[in-house]
Amino acid sequence: MNAFLTKDKHAVVIAGGGPTGLMLAGELALAGVDVAIVERRASQDLVGSRAAGLHARTLEVLDQRGIADRFVSQGQKHPCVRFHVSLDITDFPARHNYVLGLWQNHTERLLAEWVGELAVPIYREREVTGFAQDDTGVDVALSDGRSLRAEYLVGCDGGRSLIRKAAGIEFPGWDPTTSWLLAEARMAAEPKWGFHEDAVGTHAIGKGEGGTVRVVLVEPQLRLDNEPTLRDVSEALIAVYGTDYGIHSPVSVSRFTDMTRQAAAYRDRRVLLAGDAAHVHPPMGGQGLNIGVQDAVNLGWKLAQVVKRTSPEELLDTYYAERHPVAARVLLNTMAQSALRCSDDRTKALGTIVSELLGTEESRRRVVAEMSGLGVRYDLGEGHPLLGRRMPDLDLVTADGPRRVFTLLHKARPVLLNLGEPGGFDLTLWTDRVQMVDAKYVGAWELPAIGVVTAPAAVLVRPDGYVGWVGEGTLVGLADALTRWFGSPAVV
Repeated sequence: MNAFLTKDKHAVVIAGGGPTGLMLAGELALAGVDVAIVERRASQDLVGSRAAGLHARTLEVLDQRGIADRFVSQGQKHPCVRFHVSLDITDFPARHNYVLGLWQNHTERLLAEWVGELAVPIYREREVTGFAQDDTGVDVALSDGRSLRAEYLVGCDGGRSLIRKAAGIEFPGWDPTTSWLLAEARMAAEPKWGFHEDAVGTHAIGKGEGGTVRVVLVEPQLRLDNEPTLRDVSEALIAVYGTDYGIHSPVSVSRFTDMTRQAAAYRDRRVLLAGDAAHVHPPMGGQGLNIGVQDAVNLGWKLAQVVKRTSPEELLDTYYAERHPVAARVLLNTMAQSALRCSDDRTKALGTIVSELLGTEESRRRVVAEMSGLGVRYDLGEGHPLLGRRMPDLDLVTADGPRRVFTLLHKARPVLLNLGEPGGFDLTLWTDRVQMVDAKYVGAWELPAIGVVTAPAAVLVRPDGYVGWVGEGTLVGLADALTRWFGSPAVV
């Protein structure tokens, strides 16, 4: 038994070791917070296909931590995002202007390796079975009879989240109307590859790993049982294709629906939610894993500062304020995509019109920015167009030589980037929290979806890579922004 299992206290306990939980653990560990994960699986092995890709903004947040190359080296770059039709992303002003084809089992493995390097303990083959919170922390009950004490508990435990239910957080939304079978297996005969449309909907057969075949089939009637079998898949294949192609040796068989729900709150005192525990939706566009990872990057540095007492607990309210609208928009676009998949004549007519509209440059750029995550803007008030948007990964010239912006964020520390005359800022009161970098940049400042913007004199970049303040020749608002995001100034 590992030595860490004798310890029953952590600053933060995360329920669930999927992509969201792993990313959050890494963020907290980088900030020096004592964090542990509780995960029901014995290892990080994941059976089945699940999420198939990483969008541009997710690749950027991984790049901000210096680990994007691990993922890019094992995936396949695709030039398009998909919203009803394929939409080109390669002309977007971003270093990762593509979708990376990489199955979730590989994504999880690489995240787990990173978290292991950061020495985050994982309580495996255990689940959180309940909790009780008080003014100072949370007592977390585990399935093996043990109990952990934490200052905060974060539910990253999926759409059926026990943490969300036990916290009494409502999960309003829309009940399922359609179900799909998803299977990975072997076939004795060569199948009909690609998409196949009939009166029920659009089905697909594609190549898996190691000679397997991946099948996605729309079911003619909604089914909600969670344990489909290979026989179900065989019967569905025969109904759609006239044969089951001799399907055998299943790796995995599962069912998903178009249920769409979002938590009414992301926090109940010392208990928080992230990823699928906070929002579920159909998998159209491959956005679920991505917004979960981005939830974690938004929450991590804020929770770390609250735990370390450098920021008040109210900072956690900005997590919901910023991330809830992002997920709400994803729920909206996935419901729209689900509706467009219907195969009746009226829906086909609507699809034709939507395809024509998406053929216009303005519509394409707007939808691609939304689907990729590059167009996210947090409402931080009026001001420069950069405010509340992701900081571009510019090639800077500094006193230490060429630097990319994202390399400045590898340790998840905020950066005040001075692009004017050196020495124009005094960060004495925040030097323990904020990096100060004097730099020069020659070139246009171009943002996805909105185009070229005026070059700022300075920017305050939060640890999640979003701009929290823009200087346009004055220091107005800088002290307030520093206090808002990184706590009251130190006493000297």
